[in-house]
Amino acid sequence: MLELLLDVEDTAVTRQTAEALARVGTVAAVRLIALAVAEADDNQADWLRTGVHDALVGPDGVPDLAAACEKLARDQEEAVRRGAAEISVWTDGAGC
Repeated sequence: MLELLLDVEDTAVTRQTAEALARVGTVAAVRLIALAVAEADDNQADWLRTGVHDALVGPDGVPDLAAACEKLARDQEEAVRRGAAEISVWTDGAGC
């Protein structure tokens, strides 16, 4: 899944995978996005952010990402905590 989130060849795959995982909204799904964010270059991070944003503004709404981010803030992996913090900035209170 991380390979899809960090696809250097196809940014549409990155955006669509991030959006799909954000729509799922579970801790496991958001954790994958957070890991990708921690490893992403600036271009990849832009597309990850776009995918998360698309999920937040979509017509179906999104499960409560805030609860997932709260749990990830205490994750054992520093990269996950850092990625979750970045997602929180992106959502600006709208989900994380």
